[in-house]
Amino acid sequence: MSADHVSRRSFLARACGGSLAAACGTLGLPAVLAALPVTEIEGRAAGQERSYPIPAADGVSIDRTEAIIIVRYRNEAFALGLTCPHENAAVKWIALESRFQCSRHDSRYTPQGAYISGRSTRNLDRFAIRRDGTSLLVNLDKVIQADRDPAGWAAARITL
Repeated sequence: MSADHVSRRSFLARACGGSLAAACGTLGLPAVLAALPVTEIEGRAAGQERSYPIPAADGVSIDRTEAIIIVRYRNEAFALGLTCPHENAAVKWIALESRFQCSRHDSRYTPQGAYISGRSTRNLDRFAIRRDGTSLLVNLDKVIQADRDPAGWAAARITL
């Protein structure tokens, strides 16, 4: 087989990748948005809490109904608010850079919700979270802001 030979699989992968990049350009979307590995979930009601299955691997799951992001990252789990604290715009997961970004003014956050840069001046809000067997229970009435309750914000995590 010569160096000029291109396998069918390689050809199709390149062609599809090029088509996807062209489509993103045509639609005005950055290429990074084309491959977001975001899972949509819906929690089950459990009193004042919502119950979510513990993610099997590192990743981001979004419950749009309750505006909650469930994050599993480096053997920890967090329940974050879906909106940026600056002007309440939705945040999105940037998979290629393993971080969140505000959809309006591009403030950036770590997977744990810690503020990195941008117009926002504080971390993403966290919800109180606890483990119950194979589920994470998120208290929707207990929103924790890092600037008002630094110790509570730091403690709003589960070690897996």
